[in-house]
Amino acid sequence: MKLIDINGTTLYLALYIDVTNSKELLESMQAGTLEPEVAFLNASLIPDIFPVLAAAHKTLVTKSQDSLITRTLHSELVYNYSGSKHITESLKRCGISESTTYVLAARFDATPDEIKAMEKLVKGKEIGLEELEGRANLSQIQKHYKMSAPELGVSSIADAITCRIAARDALMI
Repeated sequence: MKLIDINGTTLYLALYIDVTNSKELLESMQAGTLEPEVAFLNASLIPDIFPVLAAAHKTLVTKSQDSLITRTLHSELVYNYSGSKHITESLKRCGISESTTYVLAARFDATPDEIKAMEKLVKGKEIGLEELEGRANLSQIQKHYKMSAPELGVSSIADAITCRIAARDALMI
């Protein structure tokens, strides 16, 4: 678990392995009954925490401008992490599916009670965020973000994802 301050807004992050209730979490999110509201990301697509922070910052900027693309702040985080302009595809690829067992949970401005409730939502084993790099599915990330070998020769995967997040509004991916 980690609490990160982003310009006065806190972001709570927790990384889980061996998650057994992804199907129920997904159904609750889609029905709008998930309490507290949480963003669940497919952690196998996350090589480092930095791109998540870039997506979180972009989400908060979008919220401050009253221009969310998705219905909620937390689904906006998943959408922004994807680097794509296609909402449904973004949520499917970078969010969890019924069979996801490796999950990054994120919540903006979580109270201590909401953190406890969030920890009870996920049925899995919490691990440290430093595990992200070693557990990332690099080939899947490269395919999803369409990264070329020359690009990766001058940049890290995390930097390439962050650039796509930052430039998405200017580029058609």
